[in-house]
Amino acid sequence: MIYHFPLQPVGLVVGIALLLLGLPGLFVPGKWQTWAKRLPRSYPMGVILLSIDLLWTFWLVATMEMGEFQSFRRPLLILLPIGYILAMRFIDEFLAVRALGILCLLAAEPQLDAAFLRTDPARLVVTVFAYVMVVFGILWVTMPYLLREQINWTTRSQLRWRAMHGLCVVYGVAVLTLALTVY
Repeated sequence: MIYHFPLQPVGLVVGIALLLLGLPGLFVPGKWQTWAKRLPRSYPMGVILLSIDLLWTFWLVATMEMGEFQSFRRPLLILLPIGYILAMRFIDEFLAVRALGILCLLAAEPQLDAAFLRTDPARLVVTVFAYVMVVFGILWVTMPYLLREQINWTTRSQLRWRAMHGLCVVYGVAVLTLALTVY
């Protein structure tokens, strides 16, 4: 276990994040569809997301218990910024998608960590969302064109767009409700 967060604050963060992602797309679809279509090839957004990934990963490597791999800490702390600079220099295509995939992988671990060793079935709502993030994170890092195709498929009709964001809002409300009442 790395984070040691209780499930209630993790559920609150996940629920609020889902609402923040779903509500604007539900109520202001035109502006968000245009933004979503530009996201996969947006280099500035890629730089922002990759910087968040770097800071999070750097913090993890600097603070987590590494056991017998303790001797690798310093080389990893040196290689992380070098990898960041090389990624910014040589990954022009879909940098934002790859960085978003890495962020999904990083964000899934605190959710799984918080739900670990809990016995109530309500924890599965957060756990399922974490594993969905892991699957999409792996797909977006390895095949970044898939996010572009997913966005194009979703924006092809208003019904699909509203259904996807409505589902996001409903799931966010469910997680928030469980965080306030059960966790």
